[in-house]
Amino acid sequence: MAKLPLLSVIPLVAFAGIAGLFLGGMYLKDRPGNELPSTLIGQQAPVLSGEAITGTDLLTAADLAAGEVTVVNFWASWCPPCKVEHPVLLQMAADGVRVAGVNFRDEAAAAAEYLAKEGNPFFATGFDPRGRVSIDWGVTAPPETFIIDGDGTILFRFAGPLVGTDYEDRFVPALEAALNGE
Repeated sequence: MAKLPLLSVIPLVAFAGIAGLFLGGMYLKDRPGNELPSTLIGQQAPVLSGEAITGTDLLTAADLAAGEVTVVNFWASWCPPCKVEHPVLLQMAADGVRVAGVNFRDEAAAAAEYLAKEGNPFFATGFDPRGRVSIDWGVTAPPETFIIDGDGTILFRFAGPLVGTDYEDRFVPALEAALNGE
């Protein structure tokens, strides 16, 4: 039986070890506190865009401080995860949740066409074609969703689409707590 030289085995062992770490990381359940932090929690919502998507009402700071909990969703018509979460936003609006949308780095016509075709869950919108408003909110990529208290204070930030177990385990309880005044 021929022996393999030690130097030829080291890369295989190293590769197997790294592959094992990656696989383990994929299957570990996220632990509380692993989400992206937001320095805006507990602070007033930043300034909004001065533009709305054509055919919708303009989202204003007064809307966020109108005394009702508001969900603010940053989205784009070109964003596949945004399309996946869209039915959830429609259902929230149908259930009476105040849902506002800020369109992020998109074309105005594409955003308006998307809402006309897929349904508009937003009572008001902002249009942020260059992403400047999104930067002030700390948005890294769409979709991201914020829960805003009735006085305009940011209560919660959720990065990613509003679907799946992370949404059910973190976003839904946070929204229920906000709606119940907890």
